[in-house]
Amino acid sequence: MQITFIGTGTSQGVPVIGCSCAVCTSPDPRDNRLRTSVWIHTPQASVVIDSGPDFRYQMLRANIRELDAIVFTHGHKDHIAGLDDVRAYNYFQHRPMDIYATQETQVALRREFEYVFNNKAYPGIPQLDLHTIHSEPFFIKGLTFIPIRVSHYQLEVLGFRIGNFTYITDANHITDEELEKARGSEVFVLNALRHEEHISHYTLKEAIEVAKKVGARETYFTHISHQLGTQQQIDDMLPPGMRLAYDGLTLQL
Repeated sequence: MQITFIGTGTSQGVPVIGCSCAVCTSPDPRDNRLRTSVWIHTPQASVVIDSGPDFRYQMLRANIRELDAIVFTHGHKDHIAGLDDVRAYNYFQHRPMDIYATQETQVALRREFEYVFNNKAYPGIPQLDLHTIHSEPFFIKGLTFIPIRVSHYQLEVLGFRIGNFTYITDANHITDEELEKARGSEVFVLNALRHEEHISHYTLKEAIEVAKKVGARETYFTHISHQLGTQQQIDDMLPPGMRLAYDGLTLQL
């Protein structure tokens, strides 16, 4: 199984237009981040978690020619806004796109993409097959997804464990019971927005403490704001086995 980070930034955008901070002026390409998303691929499966506003460019940049499914963590705009661009996959794969989401996230999808679900069958609209995520594991082309329920302020968000890989974004609290599902992972991914406290995201310090509880061989932080600092600055201060993810990073598990 390969894991490719196709986006590791936030809805604030990195770099930010008009900003002259160290990140936004950095020559390091790792500091240029699109909205948070990850591609999980095996010889049998090609699955993306979340389709934010940068979805089309991310698919082109990563040369993702086949896509079996999109799995959603939650219904915020920076994680669903690019869904319309599955039309190209509909056309070339000659089938609807499988979409996995909770009932709550499906409400957001139906609201944001009303024209897809209004039964008027306008030519060329995205073709989707909705699958509801409940508490139990679900399966996509030989991959097992174990939902991990986390809190994003007052919103429940899903993380996922897939084999020895655990991916959690947009969280500021995880119960011990849910975090237990991540223990034993070889690779653990968690959001770390910035150094200052935030109402709905872990700070870097908080994310490090959560990662220590999981104890994975490797930890990568994602959903990174330009307020956090440059890749090199932060990597140099992180504990052993922990670093920032960056767009294009590919892991083999």
